[in-house]
Amino acid sequence: MSFLILVRHGQSIWNLDNRFTGWVDVDLTENGKLEAEKAGNLIKTANINIDIYYSSLQLRANNTLKIIQKILNDQKNFVRAWQLNERHYGALTGLNKVETAKKLGEQKVHEFRRSWDIRPEPLSKESPLHPANIDIYNDLPREIIPDTESLKDTYERVIKFYENEIKNFLTDKNILISAHGNSIRAMCKYLLNLDNNQISSLEIPTGNPLILEIDEKFNVKSCKYLDQERAKNLLVF
Repeated sequence: MSFLILVRHGQSIWNLDNRFTGWVDVDLTENGKLEAEKAGNLIKTANINIDIYYSSLQLRANNTLKIIQKILNDQKNFVRAWQLNERHYGALTGLNKVETAKKLGEQKVHEFRRSWDIRPEPLSKESPLHPANIDIYNDLPREIIPDTESLKDTYERVIKFYENEIKNFLTDKNILISAHGNSIRAMCKYLLNLDNNQISSLEIPTGNPLILEIDEKFNVKSCKYLDQERAKNLLVF
């Protein structure tokens, strides 16, 4: 039996501004740092030894993980993987969600945010917000950098990485992943066997560790948020 702990990064600067962030590399707010500290303390109280750590390439997830590791007094190197990045929101990137809903209509914005396979319009490669123009992605081959993504696109890259790089460690290792709302939603869809309609309703709160107990056949035996006061409905369990 192994434990898989999924942590959405603490509140970011653009979370606070209610902007579509996607692949833009923004840092945590002071509140986000406090959320990460609380996550670390909750994991410490659970008394689970973490063998392997993963994060996306993005600063807000990396810094959340570093704060958690500091609380755990565990400075192991962690694996940074672009496959765990947030979903790319295309031409919505950088826009305020409320203002965009007023302009395009709430239903259209909800469709972009929660639908399974609808992509927003592509973000221009000339935009300074395009990942091709952001330094942390300089080492990525240009052909794998998206202009926009649906949740389905995000799911496919996340689950391919899970199957190829993470899954086999869960036979005897405890793993913690610091990532993003949509990359964690993708993993939950796969691990909890959620359908396309259920995944649209799944909310992932910032800085609240979601702990899954995985058996030897890679089935989820239990699943819960460690901070029950901020827990969201998991649809199962």
